[in-house]
Amino acid sequence: MPIQRLKGTQDILPETAEYWQDAEAIIRKTCREFGYEEIRTPIFELTELFVRGVGETTDIVNKEMYTFTDKGGNSLTLRPEGTASVCRAYVEDKLYGQVQQPVKLYYMGAMFRHEKPQAGRFRQFHQFGVEVLGADKPVVDAEVIHLAWEIYRRLGLTGLEVHLNSVGCPHCRALHKQKLQEFLAPRLGALCKDCQERFERNPLRILDCKQPSCREATADAPAITEYLCEDCRSHAERLQELLAAAGIPYSINPRLVRGLDYYRKTAFEIMVEEIGAQSAICGGGRYDGLVEEIGGPPTPAIGFAMGLERVLAALRVQEKLSPRADRPFAVVVTLGERATGLGFQTVSRLRQAGIPVSMDLLGRSLKSQLKAADRNQIRVALILGDEELDRGVMVVRDLILGEQSEVSQDEIVRLMEEQYGKYQKDVR
Repeated sequence: MPIQRLKGTQDILPETAEYWQDAEAIIRKTCREFGYEEIRTPIFELTELFVRGVGETTDIVNKEMYTFTDKGGNSLTLRPEGTASVCRAYVEDKLYGQVQQPVKLYYMGAMFRHEKPQAGRFRQFHQFGVEVLGADKPVVDAEVIHLAWEIYRRLGLTGLEVHLNSVGCPHCRALHKQKLQEFLAPRLGALCKDCQERFERNPLRILDCKQPSCREATADAPAITEYLCEDCRSHAERLQELLAAAGIPYSINPRLVRGLDYYRKTAFEIMVEEIGAQSAICGGGRYDGLVEEIGGPPTPAIGFAMGLERVLAALRVQEKLSPRADRPFAVVVTLGERATGLGFQTVSRLRQAGIPVSMDLLGRSLKSQLKAADRNQIRVALILGDEELDRGVMVVRDLILGEQSEVSQDEIVRLMEEQYGKYQKDVR
């Protein structure tokens, strides 16, 4: 029986991979223009990092991490998200003292969570994320949201909306937690098992539960925004002013919460309705206490992460995925062994001249090679057989117009440079 891929994983085949590459190129270019630099962290870390950085009361830590013991007896975990690793690098590599603040970083790579596979959700998935460390002004939050928004705009996504909330600070949350527990105490029996366990340790997360019974029980629950201190309130109001000035539509969502103490002030998600129940394609917020939590100096920080599978799904639903334009412009069609040598030499010369060109590798018939070229949307076929070899020419056939001519083998590179240059101007 053939070995099959594991449940919750996928093979990204060539016809799909080109869409990933195009999206990744747009993301990287946008980040560079915004002044963000790439960081690449290990794919596994000490388990303690994620317990402290993600939160021991979260579902990710309690239920979803891929954790194992290595030969040295260390507990290691495949990274379930990127923020904790970036903060660890910020502390360990002393980025807080070696480079100008704030440090503006982005990452892209595979993450791992053992959760139930469903549409747009995998056990090995890919995330792009941004982290800004060392700045606490509302304009930093606005820039981070603007970066995500601009990436989606350049990708071509429409119908997006930012959902925004403030989760306050430890001072604000202490009072809110008390009021929330007082509200929930008589309704505890209506909550799901997970939320009943959260009641004492992490009641704020009950507001984010998707179970219908929990949403009904918390419909009139006190919102954190009712208890914000003056600093948190002014921060939230200034952020809203900046988003409005940038023309980024947002709505206040009091159910948008982050349950751990190191999360402060801004929390946000970007939503797109077309991909169904899992409509959030980006989530982020301010985590001013996390760097200190994992052993670093007190450091304000904010970031976001977006799942690339979900971004590609949204682009597919909105029909924004287009075939790549930089396919081979020409194909060298060789007929017989004698022609193969000169044909391969011609391919090499054309590639050195910067012309995208391919060549048949199976020794197929003329008809089969031309049919494959048409299927791959190639514009020009350069045909070389024994007769052309003897006369020192190649047949140049325009596969769109159906026109063809003979050109000296010595002139073929110059001619293709002219035709490809004209083609590039036309497609622009």
